[in-house]
Amino acid sequence: MTGSLRGRTAVVGIGQTPLYKRGTAPDPEMKLCLRAIVAACEDAGIPPRDVDGFVSYGSERNEGQKLMPALGTRELRFGALIWGHGGGIPGALGLAASAVVTGQAEVVAVYRSLAEQSGARLRVAVAQDDTAAQYLVNGVDGPVQICSLRTQRMLEADGVPRSTMFALAQAAYHHAQRNPQAAAYGKPFDAGVYEQSRFVSEPYRLYDCSRENDGAVAVIVTSAERAADLVDRPAYILSAPTGAAGGWGPLEENHRPYASSGFEAVARRLWAESGYGPGDVDVAQIYENATGMGVGAILDHGFCTAEEAGGLLTFENLIAPYGRLPVNTSGGNLAEGFVHGMSLVTEAVRQIRGTSVNQVPGAQLSLMTGGPGDSVVSSALLGSGATR
Repeated sequence: MTGSLRGRTAVVGIGQTPLYKRGTAPDPEMKLCLRAIVAACEDAGIPPRDVDGFVSYGSERNEGQKLMPALGTRELRFGALIWGHGGGIPGALGLAASAVVTGQAEVVAVYRSLAEQSGARLRVAVAQDDTAAQYLVNGVDGPVQICSLRTQRMLEADGVPRSTMFALAQAAYHHAQRNPQAAAYGKPFDAGVYEQSRFVSEPYRLYDCSRENDGAVAVIVTSAERAADLVDRPAYILSAPTGAAGGWGPLEENHRPYASSGFEAVARRLWAESGYGPGDVDVAQIYENATGMGVGAILDHGFCTAEEAGGLLTFENLIAPYGRLPVNTSGGNLAEGFVHGMSLVTEAVRQIRGTSVNQVPGAQLSLMTGGPGDSVVSSALLGSGATR
């Protein structure tokens, strides 16, 4: 395909700081960011000074030019920020890949950092950006309330069983029990814990909602040619489209289809560019700002219809190693921790490398979706060398 990014770049390094309870990080945001980028460079075997491109998304405040002195950057050749919030994570990979393929940069760091003592709370930043007056006058001042409206429609009008939400949460907490770095590690979770938790915004209970953590996560993207000389198992970027369908965007809850998580157009491009389909995916990291929106993302990508959701989205099918569609194998935003979803990218890479704590045997294709329901969304499909 002319102009396709398929397999021309790869993620070669991943780095992640510990995840701290929000507001308790021992370091300011910029230092966390630098630690993650340096760790990703060390993982790739690339000197930090070789990084010549910087890409992030959402409300990231640590631009490349601020990071250059500490990294010893020789020359900044590319810097960009994806519009939107968590919906832009995979799109940031696509933007980095585009920069490498077009010769604008050779080594690009894609990263996100949060430290809510030194910076604004993420929920506040998102609300300030996206919450229009119509929301505020109706008492809607946070993303979870907006998501709950859409999920209620999915449950009531589309007939998706509420059990799918619990199954997604249960799978996340199950996987976190084998991840010592997860916030929910060692914390029992079952239907009783879930049902006894308070409603945050109906139909969402506490355990349906993502956490907010301090920390930083980074990955290094470079050309496929250079990747082959750096690591044994690069995670090749097969497709990473970003965008919004016509009639989407911040229309104050008037978009259609209303229960969609916004991925239908992006998903069509993902499968067309990569040459694969939902039935080929071995493992998926599904951004869950809330469980129902994650369920919607799975539907939007064509893994099942609303009528089929209750049969596919069960605990047994969503867990590694042998579920039909293992999801969020490090614990995801719900149970591992939440640095604006960026740790989903590192787990997608680990699955291709074969190093996940909940490894899917022989995983060749690893999907990662961005924040569902955002005004701009994106998805990425990563693959092994055999998938190029």
